[in-house]
Amino acid sequence: MKGIKALFADSIQELKDLRTLAVTAMLLAIAVVLGFYTLQLTDYIKIGFAYIANETTGMLFGPAVGGIMGGLADLLKYLVKPTGPFFPGFTISGICGGIIYGIVLYKKPLTVKRVVFANFLVMVLVNILLNTYWLTLLYGDAYLALLPVRILKQAVMLPIETALFYTVAKVLTKANVFAMMRGTKAA
Repeated sequence: MKGIKALFADSIQELKDLRTLAVTAMLLAIAVVLGFYTLQLTDYIKIGFAYIANETTGMLFGPAVGGIMGGLADLLKYLVKPTGPFFPGFTISGICGGIIYGIVLYKKPLTVKRVVFANFLVMVLVNILLNTYWLTLLYGDAYLALLPVRILKQAVMLPIETALFYTVAKVLTKANVFAMMRGTKAA
């Protein structure tokens, strides 16, 4: 537990750095733009790519910054391009996703296994369990009736999202973009 406390403490310290705030704002803008490319299949199923910016924020600046960015991204995406009724539960989900990405990826080597684990946790805890619950509150449908199709969608998307984020993160790492964003020298 001390490790998670330390991650949050370090992440909160990141908020004191002007570069962190600027990069987070840039990633927030990217998340909003990527929100334009969300494919709404049904009221219950949508496919989007804003998670890339959320996951990057958690990886670079930790769970506190990741959570803040995830919540703000949800609010701004809704304000700029609403795709259904506003529901604060999805903002909570955005915060939780950013926190999970930060806990799993912050200050740790970027590996496929770690990215799979982070995406799997977000998929199960946030996308399947929490978001399905929010949808039942929002639309009044039975939780267990929504669960199978949402599990199927997440099972299909997990390898796609993992491969996409890992590829983008590796390319940006090799190009020293992350080092520049953090204000450090490349290794």
